Amino acid sequence: MKKKILKELLEWLKVLAIACAAALFISNVIVVNARVPTGSMEETILPGSRVLVNRLAYLADKPQRGDIVTFYYPDDEDTVYLKRIIGLPGETVEGIGGMVYIDGEPITEDYTSQELNSDFGPFEVPSGMYFVMGDNRNNSWDSRYWEHKFVDESKIIGKAEVEYFPQMKRLR
Repeated sequence: MKKKILKELLEWLKVLAIACAAALFISNVIVVNARVPTGSMEETILPGSRVLVNRLAYLADKPQRGDIVTFYYPDDEDTVYLKRIIGLPGETVEGIGGMVYIDGEPITEDYTSQELNSDFGPFEVPSGMYFVMGDNRNNSWDSRYWEHKFVDESKIIGKAEVEYFPQMKRLR
């Protein structure tokens, strides 16, 4: 009887160990679960929302304009931010008269209805770096204001793909 109980207990421990290992692997290699603490990405993502971040999104592709990414903040690598990529390597980004311009051309931004309340730039994005902004343009601490203005590609954790709380929606 004791052998049977011990055998069953060992089977349960094995299942539990495999489940824990799988959970650790998924959270450290594949997906990050993030909580959005501020309103810098409103109206796209509200404060308190929970999002899933795909750590593998940029294994084969480079980050693109419009991607929402999590990354280590350039001026304090213990802090993680969530912003939208606006400027790509080699581009010049500036804000004039309420609009964002890339290489002198206005960009279409269907993810925000907010106009800039102040001009910025021009900033030339170095190779391997990205210029990021929050969708809540007039209430976002982003590349426009940082001492080190650009996010190094190696500091990007992943691409925010899905908001699952308080509502389920695919992010774009």
